[in-house]
Amino acid sequence: MNYNQLGKTKLEVSEICLGTMTWGEQNSAEGASSQMEYALEHGINFFDTAELYAIPPKAETYGRTEEIIGNWFGKTGKRHDIILASKVCGPTGWCRHIRHGKARLDEQNIIAACEASLKRLKTDYIDLYQTHWPDRNTNFFGKLGYQHGINESAVPIEETLAAMQKLLQAGKVRHIGISNETPWGATQYLHLSEMQGFPRIASIQNPYNLLNRSFEIGLAEIACREHTGLLAYSPLAFGVLSGKYLDGNQPAGTRLTLFKHYTRYSNPEAEQAIRGYISVAEKYGLNPAQMALAFIRQQPFVCATIIGATSLNQLANNISSRDIILPDACLADIEHIHHRHPNPCP
Repeated sequence: MNYNQLGKTKLEVSEICLGTMTWGEQNSAEGASSQMEYALEHGINFFDTAELYAIPPKAETYGRTEEIIGNWFGKTGKRHDIILASKVCGPTGWCRHIRHGKARLDEQNIIAACEASLKRLKTDYIDLYQTHWPDRNTNFFGKLGYQHGINESAVPIEETLAAMQKLLQAGKVRHIGISNETPWGATQYLHLSEMQGFPRIASIQNPYNLLNRSFEIGLAEIACREHTGLLAYSPLAFGVLSGKYLDGNQPAGTRLTLFKHYTRYSNPEAEQAIRGYISVAEKYGLNPAQMALAFIRQQPFVCATIIGATSLNQLANNISSRDIILPDACLADIEHIHHRHPNPCP
C-alpha cells in the first residue's frame, strides 16, 4: 500500500480509504468488523464515516455506522492504528430525524454533532472532520443549473470555520475538510483561513469516477495548487462500473436492487459509456472495477480513493486495484470513451 500526505498536515493516509456507509444497513456489525480487520491487515489506515450513516438515511439507522466503528475500537484497542474521518451534516430539511430537521453548519450544530459522533465512536478525537455538504444553496449531489438565492439565509463560512476552530483548540478534532463542495466554496474556505487565521482545509471529498469527472473542470487545479487533495467517493458509481447492472440485471442484495431511488448513475447514456469502459478493460485483460479504481488512483489531484464493499470478496477485489498501473495506451482508450460520453452522470 502506498501512502499520501493529507493536505499540508503531517498525516500519511493510505491511498485507499475504507468507506463505511453500508454498515448497519447492508452490512452487519460482524461483517463490518471483518472488513476493518481485513483492511488494516492489507495496509489501509484510513476510515471514512459520517453522522448520517448508515445509507440510505433514516431515523432507525442514524449514527449506527459510527457506533459499529466505536464498538470495534473498544473491543480491539486499535483506535490509534486508524486515521479516522467523519462528517457533520449540512441543512437537513430532507432528514427530519437529524436535530429535528434543523441541522446547519453553525456553531451550535457543529459542536453538538461532533460531541455525539465522539461518543458513538468511543474516541476523544477525530482526525479529519468534514462538512458533509454546503449550508448554502449551490450545486451538489448531481444538481446542475445553479440558481442564485438572493434572500437565502445560509450560515456564513466564517461561522463554520470558527466552530471548527473551537473543536481544534479543544483537541476534539485534528484537521478539517469539506465535502460535496464547489470551486467557489473551496476557495472561500482557503481564503478565510489565510486572511483570518482559521484552520485550513486538508481535503475535498467529492464524487469522482469514470461517469462523473466534473471534479477535473474546476476543483482539480485547486486540489493540486493548494494541496487539498481529493478524497474520491463513489469511485465505482454505485457499482455500475463493474457492469453487474447491465441489461437490466438486478443482483440480489445490491444497492440499486434494494434502493430503487438511487438513479444517479443509471441512464441510457451512462450505459453506453459503461459498455465502452468494459470493452477497454477486456482489451487489456483487466477487471472493469479494478480498472476504474486504478484510473482514479493515478490522478495527481487524488489523495485517496474511498471504496465500499458489502462482502470481503468485493473488498479484496477493490483493494487489489492498488497493484494495477494502467499503461498509456489504456489511458488513451479511456479518454476516447470519455470524449464520446463526457460526464453522463454529473
